[in-house]
Amino acid sequence: MGSKEAYNGRVYRAAIYVRLSKEDGDKAESDSIVNQKDLIKNYVSERRDIVVCMECVDDGYSGVDFERPNFRRMICEIEAGTINCVIVKDLSRFGRNFVETGRYLDQIFPALGIRFIAVNDGIDSINGRTTSDRILIPFKNLINDAYCRDISIKIRSQLAVKRKKGDFIGSFAVYGYRRDPDDRHKLVVDDYAAAVVQDIFKWKLKGASQQKIADWLNERGELSPMEYKRFCGLKYQSGFQVNSKTRWTAVAVGRILQNECYIGTLVQGQCTTPNHKVKKVIYKSPKEWVRVENSHAPIVDREVFDAVRRLLLQDMRVAPNEKRVYPLSGLLFCADCCSNMVRNSVYRNGTNYIYYMCGRNRTSKECSSHRVSNAALEQVVCLVLRWQIALSDILAKEEFWQTELYLCKKKEKEKIKVQMAKKQEEVERYNRLKESLDKSMLDGLLDKEEYLQLKESYEEKIQEAYKEKRKGEERKKELENNFVEQEKAGNFTQRSFAEINRHLIILLVERMEVYKEGRLGIYFCYHDRNGDGYGKDQQERACE
Repeated sequence: MGSKEAYNGRVYRAAIYVRLSKEDGDKAESDSIVNQKDLIKNYVSERRDIVVCMECVDDGYSGVDFERPNFRRMICEIEAGTINCVIVKDLSRFGRNFVETGRYLDQIFPALGIRFIAVNDGIDSINGRTTSDRILIPFKNLINDAYCRDISIKIRSQLAVKRKKGDFIGSFAVYGYRRDPDDRHKLVVDDYAAAVVQDIFKWKLKGASQQKIADWLNERGELSPMEYKRFCGLKYQSGFQVNSKTRWTAVAVGRILQNECYIGTLVQGQCTTPNHKVKKVIYKSPKEWVRVENSHAPIVDREVFDAVRRLLLQDMRVAPNEKRVYPLSGLLFCADCCSNMVRNSVYRNGTNYIYYMCGRNRTSKECSSHRVSNAALEQVVCLVLRWQIALSDILAKEEFWQTELYLCKKKEKEKIKVQMAKKQEEVERYNRLKESLDKSMLDGLLDKEEYLQLKESYEEKIQEAYKEKRKGEERKKELENNFVEQEKAGNFTQRSFAEINRHLIILLVERMEVYKEGRLGIYFCYHDRNGDGYGKDQQERACE
């Protein structure tokens, strides 16, 4: 089928197309990009009627999908009339999709007058197809398609086994973690990002909304999860990015607050695709997810995570002109109709009286008011907390003390120290990039306009990092001036709790119910005495 026999004086403008994907990576060296090019160039050197005009390389792309960047570039040149010949090593390099490969060879290329050559398969469309070619070419395409299907089944089963073992198989580690250098399927804590995650949970416990937390992080100059991955040298891309530099958003904060990865539970297999050809994402039901507990070190204590999860399910709106939610917000319910208790205020004789009433009574009068004074409520809650803490062994548990100690100023100083070190790394990195600009300009890689734009951009980022570093130093100095060492468990239980402590309430209390006659039912939520699950206890007290 040599082209010399068919030479008729016409010269074909050819595109060399080579492809290699991960599924081909374990095959012989003959399939490498370099060897594919060498084989095709050696073939072309013996042909007087072919001139190579372009080389198209898709390295790391599956043959099943024909939306490969350089393949599409080649098709555009064909449609523009620049190219009228395509040369590949064999049919498998062109594609492994039986239907799509046949469509190009039997319909698209003949309609556009394109000469197609597959060197190792002995195919040259200029010579036409023999009877054996009409049988063998579809059969080879079918075998190539079946190879991909077989590889897909093996990979899917292998990944399923890894998920059940608790191996991390994602492309990028969750924000707050990084891959273990000794085992890429395990996660280890990233101290800097973990400190940010802990701050997010702490602020949520204090009553801040997701948007307010995002605003605080942006004011502090913390890199968003996407920007942090790039700062760490990861080639992370997202189709959701709008601005040149992504910022923290309420959605990003909400995802972190709901991610079980931060308590050491690895959740994978949340979505899939129908098969190796159809890339449409199908989201599975939570029952089908693969959960492996204690697969890696936690960043957040389970008590804190569960408390935040309860908060996210409750009505936690911040009142107008207020920065945080009220101490009992989202925890009070009507004992009869289970509606939220609504906060109200009445101004009389120069005094502002605050009380709670049944939300259903307020809107439709379908329930009684269950009205109760806010001052009486807070007094009773403080009293019950003191009594419960005195009788319970919850505060003797190590998990609870880790939570309480984390919230104190001592650990806050450690976080600031890590964050400042990261900012210094950021400054050094951009300084190195700025220094490399001079060499790039001298080598002709950048023109003057590009040089000035990049230099200005790097200088802005350096100044921004210095600014955030100074803020960290100010916060550290403030903590050093006001810091008081946290007392141990014995002294902690003796606190008077004269003022209501929302953080402690959130950790200990699941819900509170107000009855008609003024009784308050408090449902506590914490580990039981045997440590084998979450126990519930209820205490009732009259609000007088």
